[in-house]
Amino acid sequence: LFGVSDVYLKLIELEFSVSIIYRNEIIKIKGDKNNVNNTLKILNEMIEILNKKGILSTENLNDLIQIIKFKKIGNLNNLNQTNLILFEGKNGQISPRTMGQIKCVKSIRNNDIVFLTGPAGTGKTFLSIVSAVSLLQRNEVEKLILCRPAVEAGESLGFLPGDLKEKVDPYLTPLYESLEKILPKNKLKNLLLNNIIEIIPLAYMRGRTLENSFMILDEAQNSTITQMKMFLTRLGIGSKAVITGDITQLDLKRKSFSGLIDVLNILNNIKGIGFVEMGRDDIVRHALVKDIISAYDEKK
Repeated sequence: LFGVSDVYLKLIELEFSVSIIYRNEIIKIKGDKNNVNNTLKILNEMIEILNKKGILSTENLNDLIQIIKFKKIGNLNNLNQTNLILFEGKNGQISPRTMGQIKCVKSIRNNDIVFLTGPAGTGKTFLSIVSAVSLLQRNEVEKLILCRPAVEAGESLGFLPGDLKEKVDPYLTPLYESLEKILPKNKLKNLLLNNIIEIIPLAYMRGRTLENSFMILDEAQNSTITQMKMFLTRLGIGSKAVITGDITQLDLKRKSFSGLIDVLNILNNIKGIGFVEMGRDDIVRHALVKDIISAYDEKK
């Protein structure tokens, strides 16, 4: 629980300005009342993780500290720990792990259209899909539409082997992979077969009006201005839309062609549309991903 040479306790003491003393299985926490209460919450969460997983990492502890600290300064508008749980997936409970991710969850809950931007590894796509599946399970939406622009990243679709589906599927694989992390294989298969979940190229959205649906546009930085307008105007009664993207990973020939960059400037004052920009601190992939992104940022 306390880590090798009490390293976890020292980290908590430093973060919350408290003193922690333990003897004979009794823990005493001294400090400001709010800091003591937050430290107690951290310790209880640590015990929960150990009971469930049998192991507690520094990463787990840092995530807990971030969530508790952000709640302390009021950035969550009274979101409690229970309703931070987005979904009970096949591998256990799924919850936001960073301040940026918590802001994403709040924004999706409070708005009908949400733009999530930020670097790779911040969980933009995964959080959107988990939120969508959660609403589907509670019958708050009837359908999930997940789409991506099939932009050619240095390769021509015309020179790839196979029919249209075979050519397009590689672009959509990350969306399938996210769903497979959440839902059992048989359930996902049935939802796909019955078109309750659709995974399609962005171009296939043209001409549709989607009511009581959850629409997700992933890799939106590679959508054109026309495509972005087309996607946003598919929104019907009772529907939500989440648009995710990273404007530093643009595969279009010119930055000015990007529908995401264009729309962020056009719609930023409309009520009911949320904007969340995530940063390096929200990266939850391999630790080296954060260093790689920092190195590229410094080179600019």
